[in-house]
Amino acid sequence: MLPGRDDSQLLCRSCAGITTDLDCHRCGAEAEHYRRRICARCALREDLTTVLVPTTPALPAAEQLLHALCAAQRPESILTWKRRPQVAALLAAIGAGTVAVSHDALDALASGPVVEHLRDLLVHHGALPHRDRDLARFRRWLDDRLAAAEPSWAARAIEQYATWHHLRAMNTQLRRGEPLRGKVHYAKQEITEIGRFMTWLQQQDLTLNTCTQQHLDRWLADGPSTRFIIRTFLRWARRHRIAPDLHVARRVPQSTPTFAEEARLELLARCLRDEPDTLTYRVAAVLLLLYAQPLTRIASMRTEQVWSTSDGLVLVLGDEPAAVPAPFDQLLLDHLARRPNLQTGSHSDSPWLFPGTRAGQHLAPNTIMTRLRSLGIDLQGARNAAIKALVQRVPPPIVASQLGYSPAIAHRHAEHAAAPDNRYAALITNPPAN
Repeated sequence: MLPGRDDSQLLCRSCAGITTDLDCHRCGAEAEHYRRRICARCALREDLTTVLVPTTPALPAAEQLLHALCAAQRPESILTWKRRPQVAALLAAIGAGTVAVSHDALDALASGPVVEHLRDLLVHHGALPHRDRDLARFRRWLDDRLAAAEPSWAARAIEQYATWHHLRAMNTQLRRGEPLRGKVHYAKQEITEIGRFMTWLQQQDLTLNTCTQQHLDRWLADGPSTRFIIRTFLRWARRHRIAPDLHVARRVPQSTPTFAEEARLELLARCLRDEPDTLTYRVAAVLLLLYAQPLTRIASMRTEQVWSTSDGLVLVLGDEPAAVPAPFDQLLLDHLARRPNLQTGSHSDSPWLFPGTRAGQHLAPNTIMTRLRSLGIDLQGARNAAIKALVQRVPPPIVASQLGYSPAIAHRHAEHAAAPDNRYAALITNPPAN
């Protein structure tokens, strides 16, 4: 502590001649007294010992949780947090052994911020194994969906499809280190539409095996365009011989959201100067507007993806690093030096480029989405405009390699970007008749 000052120089207590008692009378650490001449950390350990270790010997998991909570960089925040009635009841249940320290036991409790925050702390400190949050939520959602599915043959088909198609793909993405949020959202939407289709079949006294192309076409025509999403399921069902040869045409969007290059550059200039109102969201907005990164990827970026080379900063977004031009390079360095939410948990070495408010978690994509939308940024339009500008200046294979896109996607955007020029050339060659 440097409570003294001599002109512009900060001084310790001895040099400043300060005799105020600022030592903890329990651990001896130099710290402000929290109560009864002990520091906040010792007060926290005293309180948590009473709740989590009511008997001897202590439950190993409860003792591990006690050490994890007491290791927080700001023990005052844990002292405030544990005063909440829900938190106090949960900690007491863990100390008494009525709630086990496991993912299954926490899943059985009413889900809420208190339970999830405690889970994140336990995972962060190694008391619980890491598991992907989005995958766990999808599994719980799927169990509830299957329990409500009717008839039984429909539930079996949905379970097989979800297991061998979606869950297998999600596990593959996890092994590659890719975020699952977008995949989970799509899977839920698709399975919901499949369930509606199954319900309709039952109402028509049909099954998958007895459904004809005419039945399918009638169902597609009588509802919204989201019904076309079952196309992949029907192809899977045909391969596994649980449905006849039914076809759903691939639906092509009527329009692609985008905006003019001048508008994109104006937004970039605003973000590089003074908007959004915090550094975190300025960096996130530039990653969207300059590198065409989806918000799920932006939120889950790690600091190790920012490299400092002899030629300057580069970002590792795909197979090849992408250069970071000025002035974004300085903005990115400023963000790395001042990342928020590093007091969560007990370590300041978070691997995330955008640390979240919960221990070990990155910032939620929805949080970034809300902030950018509030500034008038059309997220899909901004992303399409960014990749369109890139494929017009750089060969599509290089864009795909540097930004983490598939070559097919990059070529498709290149074709869309060139389409107006192609139409113009055709008009010059074959002018319309008067």
